[in-house]
Amino acid sequence: MSLQVSALLTSITVAKQDTNRRSANFHPSIWGDHFLSYACNSVESDDTKTLQELKDEIKKMLFSKVNRPIDKLGLIDEIQLLGVSYHFETEIDELLDQIYQLHQDSDSKDDNDTYISILLNFDYLDNMVIEFPVFRDSNGNFKASLMEDIQGLLSFYETTNLRGTEKTILDEALVFTTTHLEPIATELSTPLAAQVKHVLNQPLYRGLTRLEARHYMTIYQEESSHDQVLLTFAKLDYNILQKLHQKELSGIFK
Repeated sequence: MSLQVSALLTSITVAKQDTNRRSANFHPSIWGDHFLSYACNSVESDDTKTLQELKDEIKKMLFSKVNRPIDKLGLIDEIQLLGVSYHFETEIDELLDQIYQLHQDSDSKDDNDTYISILLNFDYLDNMVIEFPVFRDSNGNFKASLMEDIQGLLSFYETTNLRGTEKTILDEALVFTTTHLEPIATELSTPLAAQVKHVLNQPLYRGLTRLEARHYMTIYQEESSHDQVLLTFAKLDYNILQKLHQKELSGIFK
């Protein structure tokens, strides 16, 4: 009997030693308790209220009357670049349908406006056919007038990066846009030049939406024509979402 008890105690001791030996190789997290500090990062009710008020103002801006549809498309493009378009998906779709219908019903169409209207929002207009021949002159070359609008040219470049593996007109357009955008990025010091340089390095669709939005905020706020309501809304939305992500991370870490 005593031999059995002795053997049992020995096996328990050995098992305990094995357990201690296995867990001795586990290293503590290099983050320490850093993420636990996020547990108290709750969204303030005042921030939520302010966000909703700003959101209502932007909705009014989207449907306010303007003389040129291109101005409205520019606003939509800014909303997308600032990473807050998910707040206005229904409104943007409705507005784009209206603008597209007006363009189709128009008797006189300006080539440059047509070009910008389509390309500024290429990622939204998946139901439209982009007729690149309207951008060519009688010799089959891209029109010189396309180089006059840098924002439009930048959007054209973004579009070319969505090309497939087959040889298409987008390959030719990529050479055209790159050739004319690269000098701008090196010669100018304006916020637009900074945006061009960033896009040439990494097209928008290849980046993470929130990181690209954070980068664009620094460019957008330097533009003299920026809308303060839209910029404040984007920054507040970014901060609120960051707090939510931090709190979720704290829960996962626990």
